[in-house]
Amino acid sequence: AAAMSEGRPLRLLGLHGYRQSERRFRQRTGALRRALRGRAELVAVSAPHPVPGGGEDGDGDDPPRGWWFSGPGAFEAGEVAAAPAGLEESLSAVAAALAEHGPFDGLLGFSQGAALAAMVCALRARGDPRFPVAFAILVAGFPSRAPAHSHFYREPIALPTLHVVGDADAVIAAPLSRELAQHFVEPVVLTHPGGHFIPAAAPQKKAYLDFLDRFRPGQGQ
Repeated sequence: AAAMSEGRPLRLLGLHGYRQSERRFRQRTGALRRALRGRAELVAVSAPHPVPGGGEDGDGDDPPRGWWFSGPGAFEAGEVAAAPAGLEESLSAVAAALAEHGPFDGLLGFSQGAALAAMVCALRARGDPRFPVAFAILVAGFPSRAPAHSHFYREPIALPTLHVVGDADAVIAAPLSRELAQHFVEPVVLTHPGGHFIPAAAPQKKAYLDFLDRFRPGQGQ
């Protein structure tokens, strides 16, 4: 919080969706970064696990990646995974990014990255020193169905969050994102009429900036 008093933009660590990467996420968040210009800077990190089978575009230098798998080399948000794999490595990767590229003020996660960010919020709210973040923006998030992950949701997560829900999202249905919001204390929920993307039109821009302004110096924190 001390760094925020310097008047610099807030810094957000971006966590991409399944089958994306830092570069793909950067390409798809241009409108968002323009909307936040001067108020918040978005720095993304790639998940540690390449998705088996590679990308449909055959890009060997930038394979699609995931934060964890619900089955052998695959991921389905609704799957009740008996043996989810890879989450601990991803939590370590987020902790390393926060330490090496920080300081960061908050997280911005999309889809599987939003689900991971919610888990980080839960650990942060319990006092885990690896994750010094003050808030999170969770776009198209969902709670993991894996029983091994249920401990993240056992108690209400006391960290400020903005949950962005697409009414027409065919990948992560809106009720899943609303269900994730219910695991937080006083979540802010922003609904938009679109699908599975990070919206950045005028109404969403205003909601992002109103939320972020809570964490700028002299703004009520």
